[in-house]
Amino acid sequence: MKKLQIKIPLILPEVTDEKDQCVEKLIEQLQGKNGLEKVHVADVTDNGVPQLCIHYNHELISIDQIQKLAKRAGASIGDKYGHRMIEVEGIRHTRHARKIEETLNRLDGVLQSSVSASGMIGLEFETAKIDEAEILKSLRKDGLDIITTEVEVERYIRKTAEDDEQVRKNEEKDRNDHEEGEDDEHSHGGIFGKNTELIFSIICGALLGIGFGLSYVEAVPSWVSLALYIGAYFFGGYFTAKEAIQTVAKGGFEIDFLMLVAAIGAAILGEWAEGALLLFLFSMGHALEHYAMNKARKSIAALAELAPKTALLKRNGKTEEVGIEELSIGDIIVVKPNSKISADGVVVSGTSSVNQAPITGESVPVDKEPVDNPEKDWSQEKDIKDENRAFSGTINGNNTLEIKVIKVAKDSTLSRLVKLVNEAQTQKSPTQRLTDKFEKYFVPSVLVLVVLLNFAFLVIDESFSESFYRAMAVLVAASPCALAIATPSAVLSGVARAAKGGVLIKGGRPLEDLGVLTALAFDKTGTLTEGKPKLTKVVALGDVNEEELLKIAVAVENLSDHPLAKAVVRDGKERLDGVDIPEAKDLEAVLGKGIKASLGDDKVYIGNLDLFESLDDKKPSNEIEEKVKSLESDGNTTMLIRQNDEYIGIIALMDTPRKEAKNTLEQLKKIGIKRMIMLTGDNQKVADAVAKEIGLTDAWGSLLPEEKVEAIKKLREKESKVAMVGDGVNDAPAMANSTVGIAMGAAGSDVALETADIALMADKLETLPFAIGLSRKAKGIIKQNLWVSLGIVALLIPATVFGFANIGIAVLIHEGSTLVVVFNALRLLGYKRN
Repeated sequence: MKKLQIKIPLILPEVTDEKDQCVEKLIEQLQGKNGLEKVHVADVTDNGVPQLCIHYNHELISIDQIQKLAKRAGASIGDKYGHRMIEVEGIRHTRHARKIEETLNRLDGVLQSSVSASGMIGLEFETAKIDEAEILKSLRKDGLDIITTEVEVERYIRKTAEDDEQVRKNEEKDRNDHEEGEDDEHSHGGIFGKNTELIFSIICGALLGIGFGLSYVEAVPSWVSLALYIGAYFFGGYFTAKEAIQTVAKGGFEIDFLMLVAAIGAAILGEWAEGALLLFLFSMGHALEHYAMNKARKSIAALAELAPKTALLKRNGKTEEVGIEELSIGDIIVVKPNSKISADGVVVSGTSSVNQAPITGESVPVDKEPVDNPEKDWSQEKDIKDENRAFSGTINGNNTLEIKVIKVAKDSTLSRLVKLVNEAQTQKSPTQRLTDKFEKYFVPSVLVLVVLLNFAFLVIDESFSESFYRAMAVLVAASPCALAIATPSAVLSGVARAAKGGVLIKGGRPLEDLGVLTALAFDKTGTLTEGKPKLTKVVALGDVNEEELLKIAVAVENLSDHPLAKAVVRDGKERLDGVDIPEAKDLEAVLGKGIKASLGDDKVYIGNLDLFESLDDKKPSNEIEEKVKSLESDGNTTMLIRQNDEYIGIIALMDTPRKEAKNTLEQLKKIGIKRMIMLTGDNQKVADAVAKEIGLTDAWGSLLPEEKVEAIKKLREKESKVAMVGDGVNDAPAMANSTVGIAMGAAGSDVALETADIALMADKLETLPFAIGLSRKAKGIIKQNLWVSLGIVALLIPATVFGFANIGIAVLIHEGSTLVVVFNALRLLGYKRN
């Protein structure tokens, strides 16, 4: 397993000691992330700037992700390392993609590249050693067309702006660069454009068929059939020969070279018809493979086309049509009935039902209504209600809406989704990496076997031509074409289908891992429950009445941003109904236990029993403890309130489980999830009550954030593979330590989109069985494809060695198996929700 390391200048130039608290905290935040092997401060450079050295496994994490983590943690990567997604045309099949990947990895300065047969290339490089222009030049030398180095929605819009002067300038520059670095034709180009390979293959088949038919007509001279076979050789072998020559020139051996050798061998032996059949089936197989991969790719590209190209901008009481790239944060756009919403924003006027299926996969339209404060800057607000939020690419219902823009086009949820799905295409799965390694040893072994078979005539009674023919047949039989395409075709189709269903799966690794999970860990609040705790009980103690107790609680909790505090304030004010609330000050939070504050001359403490255990010797009485525990046994979260030295009351809240939680967990059990564990900061009795109500197998309560991480680590030791389901923000450390991190409601959270391995775009728990079911299906199809591809090779090699199958039969079965695995993978595009 290849591991890399990078050194990043710290943002703290005055810090040179690894033991400094700031540096220690930064390293601690980075260390837990899956894929980072080691994080430490390296030797200080000549200019006195310490280097943060990160050792990472490129199979699990990219430089782009490290950059975001490091920036969030307090380090700066700056411009030292580049991360690019490049979309190209001209990659003809998976083996071609691998060859391009090897070429890129040999370039000085390229740290890592990953090339998908769908045309997406992910690159990580050192900007001091190599720049983007040099990389593009190398790709063009390999006969590829650069479509774009942008993968956001804006690029698709820009494509249509032919009258835009800047676009023309960029295109002209690209053409000039292209002419300077172009040595050969495009592998996909020619007189018939992109379909040249397919048309050449059809012409090859037609010439072969006519030649074969005429060979049985006595009146037609034999040279006519021979001429037609030679023509078939040209059209069927053109692209195969071209690729074979390019590969050999770079010191490699690929399947195309082996096929070409077999075809030439057949011609030498006078078996022109068999050689032409080999080239026809091989070229047709490639062309159909390319077509099938493009189908999955177009399914992904269709995401970007969801965005409308223009918006109706409201300005000075009038509306004008502008390109969406011209919209700024704070602009008001008008969305007419039954039209697409042009930007991410909040509704400021009008009510309507919006079809959010293109982004979140929700089948039922969502009712939208205006925000309470239209003048507010909502672009910085993290907690926007679903009924107020609008996403670019979603479809308005029957009423007109006015929407205030909160994100520019390139930062919209749709744009991020397109970018992340395109990146997912380049992430190889563990099975694909395994088959790649297998092929590295397998192909040379086949070559050795073929060379030995050429000399079989020395030890058995047959002619050299018979030995040579057998060797060529084995070459065809042993070609691992189906094996090469088996996994990537399934991964691409799975990622495309998931995206259509409102689930972002970031590549082959999470797709495969999700398909073999047996355990799921859930955060409680907002994941299994509504996340909106309600005030259920107010118990006054001593001389204080309920109203006085509520006023004190609301005053103190008003200083806190904790969800429980907000619930106390919201429901408490409702109960007090307009009564004046005093003002508290000097808030002090005690992590996981409660808060302290001053109210007038009094000191007020609100928290769980643990807070008062560690506070002082003024402990609550046994009677009070019993009341607290009684409320907790009913599933309430309790807050004990103390004023100075006197305990004055208990407040109880309850976060109700989601309506769909019980049914969803039952579905998960049916598809093979054996353990479902809830991790929560609430006390164990609350956790047990929720677990019993919705049907969890385990509930672990009273956990601090760092204890949730430890809980995930323990689960991984027992269960091997564990997924963590949460909101992707507060649960990020636990997700990072799980096999697969799954974030819910990611459409409304940029952090969740970036940090999770799998993002459920809608805040819907019921999407989870679809995502896991799809992954299980993908894993099953990958296994089927591997059995087919390896099984065919295992059967065909002995069959050709012992003369049971000739070249024609070998190539027919070989190409047939390739198409079987590709079209088997495409079945994932039609996967239905249960």
